[in-house]
This record gives sequence, C-alpha cells and structure tokens, in this order.
Amino acid sequence: MEVRYICPTAYDSSVYLVNGKVLIDAGMSSDLIIRELEKSIKLTDLELIILTHCHYDHTAAAAEIAEKSGAKVGIHRADLEGVNDEYLSVSVLFGDRAPAVKPTVIYEEGDRIPIGNEEFLEVIHTPGHSKGSICLYEPVSKSLFSGDTVFPGGGFGRMDFEGSEPEKMLGSVEKLTKLDVKNLYSGHGAPNDRDGNKQIMASYTMLKMMMGV
Repeated sequence: MEVRYICPTAYDSSVYLVNGKVLIDAGMSSDLIIRELEKSIKLTDLELIILTHCHYDHTAAAAEIAEKSGAKVGIHRADLEGVNDEYLSVSVLFGDRAPAVKPTVIYEEGDRIPIGNEEFLEVIHTPGHSKGSICLYEPVSKSLFSGDTVFPGGGFGRMDFEGSEPEKMLGSVEKLTKLDVKNLYSGHGAPNDRDGNKQIMASYTMLKMMMGV
C-alpha cells in the first residue's frame, strides 16, 4: 500500500492519498489539497473520498475535490446526517456553514473497501468522537487510519461536541487494541510508522485513567 500524507495547514485534518486513487479525509483547504494531489496524480484518477467522520475540518473540501475529480464520497451511516448540519459537523465553531458535500457511499462495520492492488480497507465503527466515526485497517501493511479516535502519544478525540458519544469511546478504543498495527495514520499530526500498537495502548490507558476505570 502506498500512502502520501498531506497536511495543508495547521487547522486542516491530515489527508491521505492511498494507492493514487483513494483519499482519506479531505481537510478544509480545497485549493491547496488539489495542488498537492496534482503533484502525484491526475485529479480525475481519484476514485473515492472516504470521510472518517462528519466534522468540518475533515470534510469541508470534499465537495470541491469530488466535483473536480468525479470521485465518489463515502461516510458511515451514523454520520450521514451530521455532515450537512452546522452543529453536528461543528462548522459553527469555524464560523462557516456546514459542508455542501453529499456522500453517496454509505459504510457499516465490517465493510471492505477495495483500494487497488488486491488490497482493501476494513471499516471499523468507533463511535465516541462522533456517532459515525470510523477507523480503516489495512491488514497486509498493518496500517490503521484512525481519524480522530486515537492519536500517537496517548491521545484520543474530544468527546464534548454535539453528537459525541463519550460513553462509547472506551469500547471503541478497546476494539483497536485487538488489531495488529504497525503504521498509525491519525486524523491530525504526522504518521507513526513504528509502533502503532504501543500508541493505541497508550491512548486506551490514558482514556481509562480519565474515566476512572
């Protein structure tokens, strides 16, 4: 699996181009992201944009990227409504309207998304940060795209937004501890390519401490 990491500004989510045809999250700065993509691919080669959850900093640029590339946009069913709601998408916190993107591909737990080269991403539903947060696992390279569920260094996503489900977060992170992860590609910050399992376990431990479990 070939992954290109794109981080247009400090406020955008991390954006990942996978195998030259699948984009994981879209950030907010569409012009910057499109310019970065065109350094590697023809924009029309992009086939799919997968949104790890409905929040504005991950989704705002998706509509323009999809329009210019012809790519489909997918999201978990539980965040389908939230992506176009200014409160559930938290666009109101950025002083903007909700994203205009209209996902047409709906994911559920356990779905397998082909990404070329006979590889796939497995959808893991991890509610907590949002109702429809997902992580994406590629088993051959032992890679996890974790969205805003967990971050390197023991971090995990905020659970105080409208639509967050804090009571489900611990179970979601525990689910991730059962995977064999080497490469951790989180929704913010640079990728970790050495000890993903250790990073996820640190997040789980920190979350348990915070919750007093």
